[in-house]
Amino acid sequence: MTLLTPRPAAILFDCDGVLADSETVVNTIVAEDLTERGWPVTAEQCKGIFLGRAIPDMVPVVEGRVGPLPEGWSDAISDVIARRMRQETPPMPGAAALVRALSEAGMPIACASNSGREELVAKLEGLGIARYFGSRVFSWQDVPRPKPAPDMYLAAAAACDADPRNCVVVEDSLLGTRAGIAAGCRVMGFAHETPAGLLAIEGATPFHSMAELATLLGVKA
Repeated sequence: MTLLTPRPAAILFDCDGVLADSETVVNTIVAEDLTERGWPVTAEQCKGIFLGRAIPDMVPVVEGRVGPLPEGWSDAISDVIARRMRQETPPMPGAAALVRALSEAGMPIACASNSGREELVAKLEGLGIARYFGSRVFSWQDVPRPKPAPDMYLAAAAACDADPRNCVVVEDSLLGTRAGIAAGCRVMGFAHETPAGLLAIEGATPFHSMAELATLLGVKA
């Protein structure tokens, strides 16, 4: 493995499936809710259907199966997820150490996620890494359009005072990869849930562990 060159101006992280190993927990909550509404679906099926989607983009898919959702459903499901994440946020192995190492090395970092704002803050606090990101945290509620639009990564790069073309995005989903590419960033694709070949087709450079990514970024985590 060789260092990424030129040296990135900033590292822009997704959250779910990158920093937090939270996909199973989140999709279990969604599956339980949808099953109660008449769409019998498993957490694994929800992962395949909704991976990388913001809640507003989930709504038409859900309503296509169960009919109109009650007013406030998006906020309610996000609140349930946030409460669960405050109790315990499953960490992605090596991610917190990588974030800490990058921060200590003086590398600007940001987090951009299709999670809701309250949910995202709960995850970063639950992982014990919120302080490393400061105010450089962006949810779908903080930009005009969620991923796969580039808005979130453009905002994250601006918060780091960096040209998006000089930034590295760390993603695990195809939607997130498309967002990073559309923003003009270089995308490193974490082949954890999504196969490396699919990430590569979308334009990402696949990697398989946070230790591997740390080596590519030239830090010891």
